[in-house]
Amino acid sequence: MSGKLYGVGVGPGDPELLTIKAIRIMKEADVLAVPGTQKEDSVAYQIAKQAIKEIDTKEIISIHMPMTKDEARLEDSHRKGAEEIIQYLKMGKKVAFLTLGDPTIYSTYIYLHKRIVESGYEAEIISGIPSFCAVAAKLNQGLVEKNEQLHVIPSSYDIEDMIALSGTKVLMKSGKKLSKVIEYLKTKDCQVSMVENCGMENEKICRSLNEIKDDAGYYSLIIVKED
Repeated sequence: MSGKLYGVGVGPGDPELLTIKAIRIMKEADVLAVPGTQKEDSVAYQIAKQAIKEIDTKEIISIHMPMTKDEARLEDSHRKGAEEIIQYLKMGKKVAFLTLGDPTIYSTYIYLHKRIVESGYEAEIISGIPSFCAVAAKLNQGLVEKNEQLHVIPSSYDIEDMIALSGTKVLMKSGKKLSKVIEYLKTKDCQVSMVENCGMENEKICRSLNEIKDDAGYYSLIIVKED
């Protein structure tokens, strides 16, 4: 009998934001899979480790998921990752793949999920608290009210047209383009706030555009509201 894959959202960083279901699935799994070349470099693993003390008694595999827009490299890594997981599913094992935030929001996990399902195996998504919800809570403010729209934007791409949309804009995954994003936002009449490494030890909160530094880390999320 084949095993089953679980895509487990571990939330944005604070281990206390892990859901009861996520913790149960990770404890029940035969194998834990984490993105990266080794588990110690995986932020998702570091979060889970704080909530599950016995995590290192389990078999843990690392799935290399490079941060690149090179379609050929991405295709190759997704294929190899799915193939590695399938080897365990063939043995009837439960595999839990740990991913930051929620698996359905710009997560590398979903590419593996689709391949596993297309190969005839069972896979289930375990929701996690999305980073932008945790950031809004950290800022002690709501995201949207009444008939306001909410737009979630991958800001490593061009954002000019999307910033013009009405409502609240959530800018995720700015990466190396953060400085350009900041400079563009300075030309607009809007309220900007950002949380870097939300829920982690090195968390930093910026409540205005002037407080945001160009060297902010990859796990930085910007919320843009209309004045």
